[in-house]
Amino acid sequence: MPSSPESDANEQQRRQGGAMPDEQARAQAQPPTDPDADRRALSAELARVEDRYKRAVADLDNYRKRTAREIERRVAEGRERVLRDWLEAVDSVERAMRMESGGPSFDGLRAVLDQMETVLARQGVQRIGAAGERFDPERHEAIAVQPSADVPDRTILAVQRSGFALGDRVIRPAQVVVARTPERAG
Repeated sequence: MPSSPESDANEQQRRQGGAMPDEQARAQAQPPTDPDADRRALSAELARVEDRYKRAVADLDNYRKRTAREIERRVAEGRERVLRDWLEAVDSVERAMRMESGGPSFDGLRAVLDQMETVLARQGVQRIGAAGERFDPERHEAIAVQPSADVPDRTILAVQRSGFALGDRVIRPAQVVVARTPERAG
């Protein structure tokens, strides 16, 4: 097929790196870009990306804090669980001492109990609930009420099972007998 002089000119222009008439028409059809509009569009896009970045960093920081609090809570729960198990052993030694009061193994049991209480104290655990204290339902569990005119109302008369606290947190409330002022017949 013979080539037309026009197509030969287009081919020669293409080889020389020039634009073809169709490409020239397309380039002229696109509106010229406004540098200020481009700059505003890019600034808006940058602001959106920076906002997303800041939100992602804040979310990550919140996640880290939440995870740290959760770890602390679980460690504290595990520690309290171990301490409560240890308190069962303390109760067993105290029961054995009551049964062996004055017996040959009493001094050995007393030494073991002293050592256990030293370990508890090292862990920050202190005994709560003693006769003569004022009854506090947050720290004591009343297992009996006994009329008594000798002490003020709501005073602890006897401790049946010691309570323990770790700092301000009660691990186990003390089981106590509480005094109640006798009602007067009249």
